[in-house]
Formats: sequence, C-alpha cells, structure tokens
Amino acid sequence: MNKLFLPVLLLLAFSCKSPEARKPISVKTGSFINESVQRNINLYNQEKEQIQAIISEFPNEEYISSENGFWYTYINKVDNDSLETPDFGDIINFNYDVSRLDGSTIYSKENLKTRNYAMDQEELFKGLRTGLKLMKATETIKFIFPSQMAYGYYGDDNKIGRNLPIVCEVTINTIIKK
Repeated sequence: MNKLFLPVLLLLAFSCKSPEARKPISVKTGSFINESVQRNINLYNQEKEQIQAIISEFPNEEYISSENGFWYTYINKVDNDSLETPDFGDIINFNYDVSRLDGSTIYSKENLKTRNYAMDQEELFKGLRTGLKLMKATETIKFIFPSQMAYGYYGDDNKIGRNLPIVCEVTINTIIKK
C-alpha cells in the first residue's frame, strides 16, 4: 500500500496545477489591414482614372462629381422646384439598367423590370441607394459608380464580377411620399 500511496499523492499534486495560457506563435501587427486599405485606395485611384478618361470622351455631357464618390449627369432634368427628392420611407417607382464602362450591357431595363423601392428600408447597392436621393420624379440620370459604390469585392454572384465599376441609367417614374 505504501508503494501505491506515493505515486497517487504525486499524481494528485501535479494534476491540481492551474492551466497556463499558451503564448501565441506569431504576433499580428495589423499589417494585413494596412495592406488591404492601401490595396483599396490603389484600386479606387485606378478606377477613378478609367472613369475620368471615359467622361473626357463625352465633352457635351456635364458630369458632376458626387461627394459620395461617384459621377453623374442628367439626361432628363426637372427644374420644377415644387417636386421633392425622396425621403426615408418614401416609395420610389423606378427603372434602371446596368452596363460596363465600355458600354456593353450587363442588365437591361427589361431584365431588371420596373421596381418599387422603400427608400432606405430595402436592400439596394450603395451607389444606387445614394443616387436615388438626388433625383426627382420623371428625372433620368446616368451614374458612373466605382466598384466600391457598386457591387464591390463580391460582385452580384451572377453577371457582375468582383471590383467592377458600372454605369447605371436610372429613371424615377413616381415618388409616393410617406
């Protein structure tokens, strides 16, 4: 019994030791995030150069640079001050198409059909959601969105690839105030 007592006592003594935290193998310095930020800045600058080159090909169209990071021009502008732009919750009936910077169609207005959209209460890509806020009923605007304002890194899982800047021609048919 004495031979068994000592090993059991040692086993109990060492098994009651509190667990120690393991040290990390490598220390993360945040360099991945910094590289990602720099990569996105470079991508935006490349897309901006492409977009500005395309805009310069159409000197008769007056493109406006939005503070939100996209460009637009009025195709049909309504100068009636009594018409309002949409607010949160307003129902917007609109048509739009999507094309590449080279003008090739990705989705036509017929593919996308007329859409009703509750302002800022439904999913819509960031650029179009922001662009609709600039428009009045019966206006048509051509927007040029860099990829970060369009479908971004993932695309739309169908025809729009990743990091693809797009052009959208949007017509608001009606705005129903909330």
